[in-house]
Amino acid sequence: MFETEIIRIPILPMHMVNAHLIRSEAGCILVDAGIPGSEHRIGKVLARHALTFRDIKLIIVTHAHTDHAGSAARLRALSGAPILAHRDDADFYSRKEPMTYCSTGWVGKLFFRTPIPHEPYEGFVPDIMMSNGDTTNLLDFGVDGVVRHTAGHTPGSIAVELASKDALVGDLIASGILIGGMAFLGRAIRPPFEDDPERVARELEHLVQRGAKRFYMGHGGPLEVPEVLRHAKLLSKIAAHCCSAGGCGHRSHRPSVPTRFRLCHPSVPETPVSSKQT
Repeated sequence: MFETEIIRIPILPMHMVNAHLIRSEAGCILVDAGIPGSEHRIGKVLARHALTFRDIKLIIVTHAHTDHAGSAARLRALSGAPILAHRDDADFYSRKEPMTYCSTGWVGKLFFRTPIPHEPYEGFVPDIMMSNGDTTNLLDFGVDGVVRHTAGHTPGSIAVELASKDALVGDLIASGILIGGMAFLGRAIRPPFEDDPERVARELEHLVQRGAKRFYMGHGGPLEVPEVLRHAKLLSKIAAHCCSAGGCGHRSHRPSVPTRFRLCHPSVPETPVSSKQT
């Protein structure tokens, strides 16, 4: 129906942190908002393609980590576009609840000690709030595709599936080295933080089963199907870690793991909630 182009927006260099613009002749959708202050980088990419903030018809935030949601409120004010996100991350977006980061290994533990995961961002309430089982059609925003709930990285993670067989999956998967990007972009890795690897594996497999051929992500990428399935197979074999075993403090998890085994770190809410500005 509408031909689409996916434009990568480098939030940090060397594919370490990406946002993406889905462009069609009928409108543009921004997928993820980067760290706080990313509106300047996003504006430069828009200008390079003869676009302005007002060409953005929708802002999709795949999950509540600061490198994806950090500039959402500001971008909404600049563009007038509504924010779409999932209810299961809503308390993190509003800063009502502290964000919890479940490390996937030593890289996540070290990354947690840097300022980036803790950068304060302006809290907001999404204008379009998805719930479990919802599918949001993007045709009203000029793009032939849908948004679905793909929990696992965080409770409210979502992904975009386009008719072009492209999928924009946030942090459901990463590629490269360390936090992602930099080198070996064709090699899938786990992102620094991940709630439930078994759930992530299922969601990646479901995306492939529904026809996704190319995967665009927040760290590294893109990836093709064989590498995504290889990664999903490995994830499905990972033993339950602190979050899926109940040691992180998430309300949805069983509080059964002794404190000395907890690898998950709560952040803190810092700023008040923003209402929509146009």
